[in-house]
Formats: sequence, structure tokens, C-alpha cells
Amino acid sequence: MTTPPRILFCNCTYAQVLPKEVKEAVLKKLCESGLAFDAVADLCEMSARQDPALRRLAQGGAVKVAACYPRAVKWLFHAAQADLPLNVTEVLNMRAQSGDEVCAGLFRAELKPNLPAGKATQPSPAELQKGEVATQMTNS
Repeated sequence: MTTPPRILFCNCTYAQVLPKEVKEAVLKKLCESGLAFDAVADLCEMSARQDPALRRLAQGGAVKVAACYPRAVKWLFHAAQADLPLNVTEVLNMRAQSGDEVCAGLFRAELKPNLPAGKATQPSPAELQKGEVATQMTNS
């Protein structure tokens, strides 16, 4: 029997770019579910501080993350020197998905890894339709 993926919920406390109603709905359903999960105030702030908790999360096996864009989550962990494993990480996007969609992904037994591979990633067509500004990432 395989261990279910851990669940990580980002409250986006400081940047406040996630819709409040989506965050509240996801957190409420997580609390009601009885499942174990980790809730953090803000992944961006943790990344900026290179919080060691990010390394522990990244090294802990399969994980589902309720936060924002998969590419953003990938690079936040990378900036903290805590790369997430591409093959066992699924990010549910509270910026672009409804609370019900995020919860369906979190509670689904199946893990659907979706971290982008490579050094630079472009926004998906769905992200562009949401009015996001597309910026080219470059490495120097």
C-alpha cells in the first residue's frame, strides 16, 4: 500500500494574490475532511527567508500543493534551495481554479504531477486567458 501524498496549503498572507473566497473554501474543506495537511502563511515569504521547512517538505516524498501557478511554486522552492521532485509533486492553482476544483484535486487519490520541467516556462493558454502578464524568464 502506498503512502498518500502530503497536502500543503499556502494562505498567501502577504502577497494576497489568491482570491479570498477560494482560499477560505479550500481551507474549510481541508479542515472538515479530517485529512492531515500542512498550512503555511506564505510560501513567497518562506522562500525569501530560505526557510528550512521548505527543504523538509521537498524531501518528504509525494506532495499536493494548494497555492498558485505550478511554475511559481517550483521556483519558490528552488530559490530556497529546496527543489521539489517533478515526478511526485502536483500543484493546484487557487489563482486559476475554483475552490471545488482545487479540493477535487487535493482529495483525489491519484497524483497528477504537473511541475514544469526545464529552466524557463511559459504561461499556459489558460493562464493567459485569465489576464496574466506573460514574462519571459531568463537565466544569466
